[in-house]
Amino acid sequence: MGEIALQNIVKRFGDHDVIRNVSLTVKDGEFVVFVGPSGCGKSSLLRLITGLEDVTEGQVLIDGRNVTSLAPAERQLAMVFQSYALFPHLTVADNIGFGLRVSGRPKAEIRERVLTAARALELEPYLDRFPRQLSGGQRQRVAIGRAIVRAPTAFLFDEPLSNLDAALRVQMRLELIRLHDELKTTMIYVTHDQVEAMTMADRIVVLNAGRVEQFDTPIALYDAPANRFVAGFIGSPKMNFIDATAAGPARIETTAGGVDIANLEAPLPAGKLTFGIRPEHLHYDRHIGVWSGTILVEEQLGSDAYFTVDVKALGMLTVRAVGERGYRRGDTIFLTPDPDRSHVFDEDGNALARSKIPASGMREPQAQADTP
Repeated sequence: MGEIALQNIVKRFGDHDVIRNVSLTVKDGEFVVFVGPSGCGKSSLLRLITGLEDVTEGQVLIDGRNVTSLAPAERQLAMVFQSYALFPHLTVADNIGFGLRVSGRPKAEIRERVLTAARALELEPYLDRFPRQLSGGQRQRVAIGRAIVRAPTAFLFDEPLSNLDAALRVQMRLELIRLHDELKTTMIYVTHDQVEAMTMADRIVVLNAGRVEQFDTPIALYDAPANRFVAGFIGSPKMNFIDATAAGPARIETTAGGVDIANLEAPLPAGKLTFGIRPEHLHYDRHIGVWSGTILVEEQLGSDAYFTVDVKALGMLTVRAVGERGYRRGDTIFLTPDPDRSHVFDEDGNALARSKIPASGMREPQAQADTP
């Protein structure tokens, strides 16, 4: 079992609350990622779970047992840090089995557990090597192996891949996903990289200034963000935001013209609104569209192209063009937001409720716009 529940957790340093009344439950065997900008409290929350920091208010429960006052060693959790923290004078095998030796386990048991962990992490050929003879990815696997042999209730990872280069990060992400599928043990993973969060997690906790903004599956966060913060943080490039007001029950007005909104569960409220549209949900055309603008930057990635478009009266918008080769910097482009995949946020930044987004593609452009 490995269910971890946080009940009204507060962490306070002096008069400053770094964790603010957080309540959530990580299910047994679940892979949950804490994500958010620097200073949002994600590593602090992880340290409160492990017992490395004391809780100011609230309770930490593991499998229903209150462990708030227990020392880290009594919580049966294994933590993997950003730093590998390997002993340079010990071999890979001795590093992996170090904790078992300290706890007085029999040599035969230590040998068996080390071999089992090494097989899972593909470290068998390196058991007699020293850390200085390993690559960064191999060292991180040794650190993970040291956690695996303890057979913990849950694994907690604090930005374990941030020291690796881009290619190794991708490789290690795949290995951690495979490892979770094999061990079926609860894992909590902290990262500031929302790509890591989206690709690895069963569910994601989005943190901001010590508060949980939303706790849901990656796709739910992407398709139905609870507020403007989540909408802007999840997704790369981020969502486009445009100031707007209501022009009818399901139509918003911007400084560059009106846009219809589909699937709203209630009429649009009066007052200031924010219209949100993801780069891939802006239809683009050379001749017709709701808005017209000029391409200032063309980022060609081969499979995708990203255009930064200067739209008169709106400012800069980002457009994702899959496989596009025909547009260049300085070209005029016409844009039409997809009504089915548009988002609206109220004056406080909360998303207005919508029904389920249909699986249909883009609609046709709505109207001819004036050239810039």
